Amino acid sequence: MKKRIVLWTGLAATVVVANVVAGGVQLLAGGHHITPATGPGPAAPAARLAAKAEGLLQVGIKQGENKDFPGATRSFRQVLDLDPANKLAWYNLGVIAQHDNRTADARAAYDHALKIDPDFESALYNKAVLIEPSHTDQAIAILRRIVGADPKAATAYLHLGQALAKKGRDGEAEDAFGRAVRADRSLQQFVPEQFRDSASAAPTATETGTTE
Repeated sequence: MKKRIVLWTGLAATVVVANVVAGGVQLLAGGHHITPATGPGPAAPAARLAAKAEGLLQVGIKQGENKDFPGATRSFRQVLDLDPANKLAWYNLGVIAQHDNRTADARAAYDHALKIDPDFESALYNKAVLIEPSHTDQAIAILRRIVGADPKAATAYLHLGQALAKKGRDGEAEDAFGRAVRADRSLQQFVPEQFRDSASAAPTATETGTTE
């Protein structure tokens, strides 16, 4: 399936929605507390720099909506010139690189975002999806971290199930697929056929409040 960028203009610490299952990735935009870069010359007021960085972030989003990804890349780089610790600019550069199949660049950008905010869930999720084909165990660890922090992260459970099934851990995969579908019924179509029936089975022990 051809990849596509789906742009989202609200900032939230949520797992990227189900279109990523089909290969899409999302740009994020939203307010960010700026850390002004140091250097020679008089420093501009922090509020002015923050407003300029936010404006450039919005420009990048609009360019992405218009499929001007080189222009969006330049805008996000300009944000980083103003604020090297802007996790959203790093994240969005990762999204564009992932869309363009530049895996190394995408991973580096997500890693920059995660150095700034280790709990940045969207960056964790996209990194896990990115590295799953070649570093499945690492992707599983990241996805478990996501669902541990957010038990309703349906798409993360779906990808966790896929990664576990790839490793032959069918019992764990079945549990992950079940949790994904119970959190979001629309994801059932993405569950591999061999797990599809069990994905709609009774709640797990954890969900019923008993100890596994």
